[in-house]
Amino acid sequence: MSFWSAVAVAFAGMAAGMINVVVGSGTLITFPTLLFFGVNPLVANVSNNIGLVAGGVTGSWGYRHELTGQAPTLRRLMPLSFVGSVVGAGLLLVLPATAFKAIVPILILIALILVVAGPRLQARSQRQAQDGDRSTPSWHAPAMGVGVFVAGMYGGYFGAAQGVLLMGLFSALSSESLQRLNGYKNVLALVVNVVAAAVFLLFARDSIDWLVVLLVGGGAFVGGIVGARVGRRIPPPVLRALIITIGLVAIIKLIWFTA
Repeated sequence: MSFWSAVAVAFAGMAAGMINVVVGSGTLITFPTLLFFGVNPLVANVSNNIGLVAGGVTGSWGYRHELTGQAPTLRRLMPLSFVGSVVGAGLLLVLPATAFKAIVPILILIALILVVAGPRLQARSQRQAQDGDRSTPSWHAPAMGVGVFVAGMYGGYFGAAQGVLLMGLFSALSSESLQRLNGYKNVLALVVNVVAAAVFLLFARDSIDWLVVLLVGGGAFVGGIVGARVGRRIPPPVLRALIITIGLVAIIKLIWFTA
């Protein structure tokens, strides 16, 4: 890899780190960049996943204030992300690369519909609370659990736009603020990336390019810091619009790259 190629990959990692913290889908910057510079697709996917862990750490730390008092919720959801990511990373090692090409755009589209519907669903929950009905529908908790597991499995397999999937799920099933939900998303995505990275380190060492890991990781580390500072100041309507825009770009890119 030439000097300027390395610089481009590092900047792609920084951009991905920023976007992952604010929305998700940073992989849709780094992965195509690595392919453009001739990195093998499997090597690019595995090395990129490991490198982006650094951005997940700084991004999650940047949202620590939004997560104050939310330990019970995270303790309930993190194991589901953990198990899902193990399954997804295992699938990456045994399934052909085209296995998810049809379902991934559909999942992202569903997530975007949930993001759009989120404010209306949250408003209805608030009206019910004002009317004296403070109960949460009994199906919300298991539905969220299943959704977090599926998002973890998908994240362990590929990772692009898992943040959009999670934000769509949370917007539809939670009445928490969008920024707090973004904090949940950052922590759960970090769990997925760490577990997938561990699986790759144990079982796919031959598919790791450590120069790519270093370049993407260094850029993502800085991007996570910047992304947390920017993301926490974005108004909810703007953040929601950004989620939808990047989700649509993700669908287009995924279809184009897998056509």
